[in-house]
Amino acid sequence: MKNTGAEIFIEALRREGVEVIFGYPGGAVIPIYDVLYDSPLRHILTRHEQGAVHAADGYARSTGKVGVCLATSGPGATNLVTGLATAYMDSVPMVAFTGQVGTAMIGRDSFQEADITGITMPVTKHNYLVKDVRDIPRVVKEAFYIASTGRRGPVLVDLPKDITMAKIKPEYPEEVNLPGYKPTYVGNARQIKAAVRAIEQAKRPVLYIGGGVTAAGAEAPLLQLAERIQAPVTTTLMGLTAFPSRHPLSLGMLGMHGTVYANYAVTEADLLIAIGARFDDRVTGRVDTFAPQAKVIHIDIDPAEIGKNVRVDIPIVGDATIVIGQLLEELKELQHPEWLARIDEWKRHYPLRYNESPGAIAPQRVVETIDELTAGNAIITTEVGQNQMWAAQYLKFTKARSFVTSGGLGTMGFGFPAAVGAQVGNKDRLVVCIAGDGSFQMNMQELATLVAYQLPVKVVILNNGYLGMVRQWQELFFQKRYSCTELTGNPDFVKVAEAYGIKGYRIQNSTELKPVLAEAFRTPGPAVVDCVVAREENVFPMVPQNGSINKMLGVVEE
Repeated sequence: MKNTGAEIFIEALRREGVEVIFGYPGGAVIPIYDVLYDSPLRHILTRHEQGAVHAADGYARSTGKVGVCLATSGPGATNLVTGLATAYMDSVPMVAFTGQVGTAMIGRDSFQEADITGITMPVTKHNYLVKDVRDIPRVVKEAFYIASTGRRGPVLVDLPKDITMAKIKPEYPEEVNLPGYKPTYVGNARQIKAAVRAIEQAKRPVLYIGGGVTAAGAEAPLLQLAERIQAPVTTTLMGLTAFPSRHPLSLGMLGMHGTVYANYAVTEADLLIAIGARFDDRVTGRVDTFAPQAKVIHIDIDPAEIGKNVRVDIPIVGDATIVIGQLLEELKELQHPEWLARIDEWKRHYPLRYNESPGAIAPQRVVETIDELTAGNAIITTEVGQNQMWAAQYLKFTKARSFVTSGGLGTMGFGFPAAVGAQVGNKDRLVVCIAGDGSFQMNMQELATLVAYQLPVKVVILNNGYLGMVRQWQELFFQKRYSCTELTGNPDFVKVAEAYGIKGYRIQNSTELKPVLAEAFRTPGPAVVDCVVAREENVFPMVPQNGSINKMLGVVEE
C-alpha cells in the first residue's frame, strides 16, 4: 500500500514516540495538517510560531523528551529562528519541521519561500532539506537521534509541499547509521586518574555545575560526589536545579548576579571541577582573574567547549553521569573542615539581601512568597531580565527540571510560551511563569492557547513600568539617562486577562501579596497576577561587565 509523504511523516513521528506537536498551519503544510486531522498525535495550536517553538522548548526542558514544533514555509519558518537559537545556546533537544514550496519552485523567490536551512545553519545542530519522499523515514529518525544524543540541540527538517503529497510504499529504518557522528560518553581512563589525584590533593575544591548535569540526568551522582569529597557546589543559571538549594554545600549561582560567597569561593579555590558548564562570560567576568589560584578540571560531552574560554588542566570528554560514576569508583571520602568553615563565614556575613521601601512591594519579596507557597514543587519558568535574576537568586530548588529559563541567548518573550509547553508536558504539576511587564507583552497572545487547551498556567508579572535590567544599567553606568526604557502605555493586565476569559488579579501592597498569590495558585484554570512592584529596584550583587567576579556592586556585610 502506498502512502503520501505526509502520512509517512506522521507515522515516522509516532515511531519516535512523539506525543505532542506545537504548531501553526499554513499553505505549505496543509497536507501534513490534513493527516493530523485523523491522527492520535496531540497538536497544540499556538497563536504565533515563536510561541510554538518556545513551547516545544519548555516541554523538552521540563520533561527531558524531545520537543517538536511545526510551521509553514517563509515567514512561518523564519518565525522559528529565535526559538531555535534559544534552544541551540542552551543545548535543548528539539526537532522543528517546516513546510517549503514545491521542489520545482525552490530558488525562484516563490510566494512564501525562504531558505530556512541556510538561515538556521548557525543555530541548529543539524538540518535537512528533504528532496525525495523516500528519505522522510530516515531523515526523521536521524533528526531525533541527533537532537537527543551527545550535546543535545535543535534539528530542523524542511519538507517541500510536493514531497509531502507524493506517494510511495514506505520503508522505516530500524537503526540510525551516521558514521561521522559518534559522541564520546566514557571518560578517558588516564584523565580520570589525573582528576582523582587532583581532587585528593586539593585543599579548597569547588564544584562548578552547568546545565549539562541536568541534560545527563546526573543529579544523584553529583550529590554523591559533592558529599564524598566535601566540596561546595556552585551552579550556572542553567544548572540551578542540578543540586538541592538548601543543601549545606550549596553556594547558589555564581557570576554576574551570583551570590557573594559563590564568587569568593571560586576566586579562592585551589581546584575547580567544572561539569557540564561552558565558562560563559556571565560566569567568568574578566577571564584572567577568574579562579586565579585553581587547577581546572573540565568535564563536558562537547570537546569544542573544553579550553574554549579558559585554560584547562585536566580535560575529560564524556557524559556527566558516566564520568562522575568513574570518579566515584576511585575516590575515597575527603574532608575540608577549614575550607567549609570559611565558606560558612562568608554565608553569614554576605547573605542575599534587599531593602523594602514603605508603600512599595519589593520584587524579591514576590519571588520569596512564590517559593514559600510552592515549596519547591512547582515548575517555574521565567522571562529574561531582572525577573529572571531575582528568580535565580531567591527560589529554592528541590527537583530537577523545575526551572525553565533562557540562559545563553537571554530571550525575552520565552518564559510564557515555555510555560505552555511545560504545562502540556506536566499536566499534574503547578506551572508558574515569573515575568516582567515588558517581556510578557512579547508573547502574551498565548493567553488564548491557555484558554483553548484549559492549561492552568499561573503568570506573575513583576510590573515596574520599565525594561528593568536595561534601566538598571542606564542608572549605574549611563548617568540615569533612561533612554527608551520606560514602558508608558502598558495595558491593564487584569483586563487583558479577563478579555481572554482568564481570572486576573492585581497586588498593590505587601499585605495582599501572600493571600492573593495563594488564591491565584488555587484557581482551577489559568490566572494572571499583576504585581505592582518598586519601580527602580536593582538586582544585587552585580559584577560590572568584564569585571572580576570577586568585585561586586551592592555588597553589604551583615
